Amino acid sequence: MEAYALHKSAMIAPRKARMTLDLIRGKELKNAISILNNTNTKGSRLILKVLNSAVANAVNNLELKEENLIISECYINPGPVLKRMKYGSKTHIDRRDKRTSHIYVQVKEAEVKEKPAKKEIPEKKEVEKKTTKKKVTKKKEEENGAES
Repeated sequence: MEAYALHKSAMIAPRKARMTLDLIRGKELKNAISILNNTNTKGSRLILKVLNSAVANAVNNLELKEENLIISECYINPGPVLKRMKYGSKTHIDRRDKRTSHIYVQVKEAEVKEKPAKKEIPEKKEVEKKTTKKKVTKKKEEENGAES
């Protein structure tokens, strides 16, 4: 089951908001919220509102658990462009395009993977270390023989 939220005609250029949206695509809900809270952009604030709305839809309408949610799909499409004019020098007029965005965030419940049972590790057997006899060199034998 999937729930989504959509913010139409958000007053931010799609190019700017996509950079922030790419940070959270495919992440778990807690990680995505913490990333958006620590990213200081206008896009992160708008995306966080849409994400919270999608989570509320999932919890209230579909009765999904908030802990198991992940961001399954998110994208930004360009919205209508507001054309404004800016006065330049020598009676020249430039056009300013105020771009808008449609922000779409979809969440779904992650498949809970069962952890495989831990394999029993066999106990290590104590291995007796072989002791090596030191070879006595001829010089030491001669010294021992000379002392006695």
